[in-house]
Amino acid sequence: MSGIFSTNNQDSALFIGGSRVSGQEVRAQNVMAALSIANVIKTSLGPVGLDKMLVDDVGDVTISNDGATILQLLEVEHPAGKILVKLAQQQDTEVGDGTTSVVIIAAELLRRANELIKNHIHPATVITGYRLACKEACKFIADQMALKVDKLGRDPLVSVAMTTISSKILGTYGTFFADMAVDSLSAVKTTDFRGKARYPVNAVNILKAKGASARESSYFTGYALYRPFTSPAMKRALKNPKILVIDFDITKTRMKMGVNIVIDNPDELEAIRKREMDISRERARMILDAGVTAVFSTRGIDDVYVKMFAEAGAITVTRVPKEDARRIAKGTGASLITTLANLDGDESIDVSSIGSAELVEQVRLSDDDIVVIRGAKEQRASTVILRGANDYMLDEMERSFHDSLCAVKRVLESGAVVPGGGSVETALDVYLESFATTLGSREQLAIVEFANALLAIPKQLSVNAAKDSIELIAKLRAYHSAAQKATANSSHSALKNYGLDLYEGKLRDNVKAGVLEPAMSKIKMLKSATEAAINILRIDDMIKLLPEKQEEDPHAHM
Repeated sequence: MSGIFSTNNQDSALFIGGSRVSGQEVRAQNVMAALSIANVIKTSLGPVGLDKMLVDDVGDVTISNDGATILQLLEVEHPAGKILVKLAQQQDTEVGDGTTSVVIIAAELLRRANELIKNHIHPATVITGYRLACKEACKFIADQMALKVDKLGRDPLVSVAMTTISSKILGTYGTFFADMAVDSLSAVKTTDFRGKARYPVNAVNILKAKGASARESSYFTGYALYRPFTSPAMKRALKNPKILVIDFDITKTRMKMGVNIVIDNPDELEAIRKREMDISRERARMILDAGVTAVFSTRGIDDVYVKMFAEAGAITVTRVPKEDARRIAKGTGASLITTLANLDGDESIDVSSIGSAELVEQVRLSDDDIVVIRGAKEQRASTVILRGANDYMLDEMERSFHDSLCAVKRVLESGAVVPGGGSVETALDVYLESFATTLGSREQLAIVEFANALLAIPKQLSVNAAKDSIELIAKLRAYHSAAQKATANSSHSALKNYGLDLYEGKLRDNVKAGVLEPAMSKIKMLKSATEAAINILRIDDMIKLLPEKQEEDPHAHM
């Protein structure tokens, strides 16, 4: 340990075994790391954003324009950069959309804060100003920009789904996938203990099948998994099945490791083998006697016992992935059973652990057989089958479709949307600049910079669409300024919904055009980006210790 303090490091007055960077230098490094990450993904923002091809160390290729996916595959080593990567992942988990935007805003906030600090504004003042600006911005979105969708019809939901997938691979197929996302999510509606409607995205199962075009993708109500029935002798469909989900195999029982049986008479060997077969046969018979007609096992079932089930008119599915087994158990009201043993040391089946559904059937999909469970007792499920040319396309289609499901879920549960196309960010820029003039303190400067940082989104959208960003943003700011000064009955008040039309290179009413986003997505994005920027701004010292050198083994050369 004494060697740790013996290194003379010129970066610091301390004698430590490592390096220390302080003050403005560490702040500049952190801002540079954040901007480098934002520069990687900013060209993928918007409906005309570009894709990134990422090749990992073993040669696996991923093609995507989803911010969270790109950053997850990048091996970021800088500590401040890792904060932005986690920020994108958090946005993806909580909202599902806006992962690229949140990183761009956080990086822009950091860049502008760094300029203020260079001009001798204390970081604490900047942080206070940013917090105040974020609070006012969220309040403005909720009060002025959010449009309540009280009795949700299909149109706003389809518009939200379309806006989300417009920048993805599925955007070229019109409302085809947007309709599918709304239908599949509406089919899994449940209510929690408070009586509130909930739409679990996990209840929508997405299967990918190579071949055919994307327009041949389909959706149906029911849960599907990529496993066939164990035997071709079994029925292709079974009505009103009693379902048992097990996490053990039904195979010939073998002695545990280390258990030996010593016998004197060779005839007893055959009796032992017969008993090994009979133990599992008794288990299979017990399952059938309990009224079970469909068995889903995460492990294997020997052919001898499969024959028993087939002769009894039951069906079996083996090697079911654990995650699928849990979903089937939850949906059908069954329990995932790991053993048949009870508290008395005997083996039995609890009737409450058996689930039910309306139908279990085997269906042909492309070159494979899939098992479909329809009409599950506890929780409805829906399955989307995506078709595409190759694995890269299918993976990106799945990511895009999942994002649209998350966006629709947020709108269904919160009931509020905001116009897209940069209108919210521009309105906030105009409002916060006006709000900053009401303050007589230094925080005014931080709030103005916060407002200007938000314009990074509409600017980048225009640049990615190869349009004149300066002219478009100037006109858009003028529209929103007029809207905020107008009275409630004035014709100018409708200008608050105006945003960018990136295909035509002009401004339009994005509410009428159907470019809508979940209000919750914008609020979460602002809060997350502000917190991430503040966390990095608070750092004024970075001490990096070098790994302690191992003493050389004198016998290593032998």
